[in-house]
Amino acid sequence: MIAAAGGAGLAVGWALWPRSRALNWVAGEGEALVNAYLKIGADGRVVVAVPQAEMGQGIWSALAQIIADELGADWRAVGVEPAPLGPDYANPGLALDAAAHRSEPLRSLVLGAGRRVASLLDFQITGGSNSVRAWEMPLREAGAVARELLVKAAARRWEVDWQTVDTAGGLVVYQANRVPFHEIVASIDPADAPDTPTLRTARSLAGTPVMRLDIPSKVDGSARFGIDVRLPGLAYAAITQGPIGATLAGIAPRALPTGVQLVKEDGFVACVADNWHAAHSALQSLAITWTPGKDAPGPWQLAALKGALADDGKPFGPTGEIGTVVRDDGDVEDVLSKGAVLTAGYSLPFLAHACLEPMTATARVVDDRVELWAPTQSASLAARAVARALDIGSDDVVVHPTLLGGGFGRKVEGDACAQAALIARAAGRPVQLIWSREEDMGHDMFRPAVAARLHGRAGPGGITGWNAAIAVPDVGAAFAGRNVGSIMGRPSAGAGAIEGAVDLPYAIPNIRVAHCLADCTAPLGFWRSVGHSFTGFIVESFVDELAVLAGQDPGAFRLAMLKDRPRHAAVLAAVLDMGGPLGREGGEAPEAPVIGRGVALVESFGSIVAQVAEVEVAPKQRPRVTRVWAAIDCGRVVNPDTVAAQVEGGIVFGLSAALFGRISFKDGRVEQDNFHAYPLVTMADCPAIDVRIMPSDADPGGVGEPGTPPIAPAVANALFAATGKRWRNLPFYA
Repeated sequence: MIAAAGGAGLAVGWALWPRSRALNWVAGEGEALVNAYLKIGADGRVVVAVPQAEMGQGIWSALAQIIADELGADWRAVGVEPAPLGPDYANPGLALDAAAHRSEPLRSLVLGAGRRVASLLDFQITGGSNSVRAWEMPLREAGAVARELLVKAAARRWEVDWQTVDTAGGLVVYQANRVPFHEIVASIDPADAPDTPTLRTARSLAGTPVMRLDIPSKVDGSARFGIDVRLPGLAYAAITQGPIGATLAGIAPRALPTGVQLVKEDGFVACVADNWHAAHSALQSLAITWTPGKDAPGPWQLAALKGALADDGKPFGPTGEIGTVVRDDGDVEDVLSKGAVLTAGYSLPFLAHACLEPMTATARVVDDRVELWAPTQSASLAARAVARALDIGSDDVVVHPTLLGGGFGRKVEGDACAQAALIARAAGRPVQLIWSREEDMGHDMFRPAVAARLHGRAGPGGITGWNAAIAVPDVGAAFAGRNVGSIMGRPSAGAGAIEGAVDLPYAIPNIRVAHCLADCTAPLGFWRSVGHSFTGFIVESFVDELAVLAGQDPGAFRLAMLKDRPRHAAVLAAVLDMGGPLGREGGEAPEAPVIGRGVALVESFGSIVAQVAEVEVAPKQRPRVTRVWAAIDCGRVVNPDTVAAQVEGGIVFGLSAALFGRISFKDGRVEQDNFHAYPLVTMADCPAIDVRIMPSDADPGGVGEPGTPPIAPAVANALFAATGKRWRNLPFYA
């Protein structure tokens, strides 16, 4: 908890909180429980239950800021607690992206179904940049309900019309009368809760740059991440897992140091000791053999991608059809059969998440009941993973979420949580499992490799014909198979696997897009910006190539095709204004560096982001990204400082992948086992970044992920401007 306090519990309900449902969020001593998201302490603290994981994106503060604004709280008195498990806190926004760009009533039907499924399955999950998008309205309504309860209680005390009373700065206010929240909360009447709360029309807190609640503890070192958990009698576990898909064959007999315990399962071997280094050293001394799994990941998977782009041995052609066609507008074959056609192929590698805090979890098992402390993006999925592993009920697992030292989609998985529980049960004492960096890299849930081939025609007015085939495994099915099961875990071809490549913002009269389902035995998972991480590169690189083919400025070329998309056009125009002229500068004098600037525009997770990247190419030196300009329209903004920081972080994350990121397999093992082989952008590599947030009254969009997709194509287009060479394969520096 950050800044919580203590009172007597009083629960109230309204339309979004079924009155028949008992709360599993409880009030401590000196705290009054106002509703499912708010407690007020006797010391004046306002405590917010936050149902989303904090992994550096500032969501604990953002969601607290939303509800505090409606309540009229003093930000200095606001604190947060992770919400407990329960259907009240299931993520209602899981269908937001599936519903995007759909017309009514289908959009409402998709959203409604998504909410029902999330509540039914208790999907308390953080991902898809949907935290603010999903929770803005429920939290505003929760704050408004609480405000109305406090106002009515104070109005009774003062004998005035409650509609003339308001709240501000943690006080209930009527003319000269003032009463702090904590002095009136005991007088609220649950019967005063409205079924339809009245929301404020003006914002005084949300939309302003306030200090994040998690910053002080991160500065002074008191913040507790998963790796910081300490329990009485705690032991530490190191783990080794065989090649992907392998099972344990045997361990050569060897005496372990005194105090070290050995735990064996089919998929892993662990050593438990009083400190992690002792456990890891003992583990390293063992001679362990593994039985290889069937079709272990290896170079064949890249060949499978290329094979998916061929039909009966014939390469995908400009007028041919391949894979599952998910969009087919106009007459692509007719347009591409007349005149010159541009053909381009693109490829992207497997990627790891490379969170700075490796996979970790702490478990205590007593009488088949488990307490789990974990830096998890989904407490509900962590609980289910533990329950499956120990063959107990999910109700027998209590999850205490901690701060995350990075997540990026990796920590939505419960594999380390299940392992920690198994080890703790075998060891007979609380255990903290920490994966080594080598284990973390070698047993990730990887972003899949991708191959694409596109054919297009363009003229001065824009793109006239577009034919695209993208080969990629079904990541969603891989995730569902591990965490949900049933038919949802069966791979299939469709638009969801290639999000961002189907609903292009540009006006293209003749367009066909196909998904080619590729085989893959490597474990796949959600990686920051998911499908947009590769479709953004493919689409925006090819748009740039067609602009050059048409003899047009890449920025003006895009703007001409955005006449029906004013928000997109405004974002693009803003970044072009920020970033200076596209194309090539310098290089006139011998040995003088050349500057290239390129642009990219990607809509993802409800937000529109455009970026201009600047690269410097000097003789006998590797090209260097020197500056990035970014503009974002993410709808209504909660905290502009957080928005800018997330766009910056997304750019750096995507730049690491674009410049250096690559995972390869041999006999089921990852060849890049640490940061020496999988480098990240350092301070020396990092460009200067400028971010402009567009004014917008649109519904909130995401900010944690949308900054990532445009950076790779913007850099690729800048490199072309500087060198005259197309960079179609990632990473740029393999």
